[in-house]
Amino acid sequence: MAEQDLPATGREWHLAARPQGWPVASDFALVEAPVRQPGPGEITVRNAYLSVDPYMRARMNDVKSYAPPYALGAPMDGGAVGHVVASNAEGFRVGDAVQHWLGWREYATLDAAHAVKVDPELAPLSAYLGVLGMPGLTAYAGLLEVASFREGDTVFVSGAAGAVGSTVGQIARLKGAKRVIGSAGSAEKVATLVDDYGFDAAFNYKDGPVAELLDQAAPDGIDVYFDNVGGEHLEAAIGALRVHGRVTLCGAIAQYNDTSAPAAPRNLVLAIGKRLRLQGMLAGDHAALRDRFVEEVGGWLRDGSLRYDETVVEGVENTAEAFLGMLRGANIGKMVVQV
Repeated sequence: MAEQDLPATGREWHLAARPQGWPVASDFALVEAPVRQPGPGEITVRNAYLSVDPYMRARMNDVKSYAPPYALGAPMDGGAVGHVVASNAEGFRVGDAVQHWLGWREYATLDAAHAVKVDPELAPLSAYLGVLGMPGLTAYAGLLEVASFREGDTVFVSGAAGAVGSTVGQIARLKGAKRVIGSAGSAEKVATLVDDYGFDAAFNYKDGPVAELLDQAAPDGIDVYFDNVGGEHLEAAIGALRVHGRVTLCGAIAQYNDTSAPAAPRNLVLAIGKRLRLQGMLAGDHAALRDRFVEEVGGWLRDGSLRYDETVVEGVENTAEAFLGMLRGANIGKMVVQV
């Protein structure tokens, strides 16, 4: 497609209102917007897949955080992958597959410096939003660098059937964990963790107090906790961690939609005597690992030793509903929207 063949408009999602508690459909608006020709150093991408992720919920609040809040009445953004349809940038040609951060829309015109070429021969394009994208790098860096994983560790992962958690558990297994335990929110997801991803044990956190379920799955305690949930899960993990245990604080989806202070963890004092290390992480801090990550995880994908699932929602018009479904736990693996 040449530059003059670009459509005049494309659809994009705006934040119409700041959610109060759980978001609802009326908090979002799908609008027609002009598709801009690329200026010097820019490319225009026809997005093929869009990412919806838990961190986006926090950006809908007007509070200071590591990422600026979404502006009301303006296009939202997030991970996306697609093909270049017009280029005014050296090194990018029409047809190139790229990953970038102007999602929630059909067409994106952006500085080419903010796009990364991806290889559709290595994996399907959608994988670059999941196992080979930000969630995969989060899992890889969060386990191996932030949690200082060591062969023989017992690892517990919450939100283990999601894009990040399912990859964490499998990397731990491939790197020689003694035992890998996961929690998820349904019997179907628990079965997937054990039967498909090779977790040694898994439980449905809705079946009882998390501390009791974790104690049954890891009676000798744990060395590493990868936290995607927060709240009761974090409290249970602090109780189960052995001396010099490590925690990667990646997400706290259990409280993203709360309007009051979380009730847990109430046992943080245990971190003193156990000499625990609790460290937050953002994938962006580990960009230097990207090439090693893609090479190693890509190899595991090719030889079949690492598996991944996707929940694919069809149509850009269904992006907001896909996001709401992800918050409700409707996905196994990465939730993506096929534009």
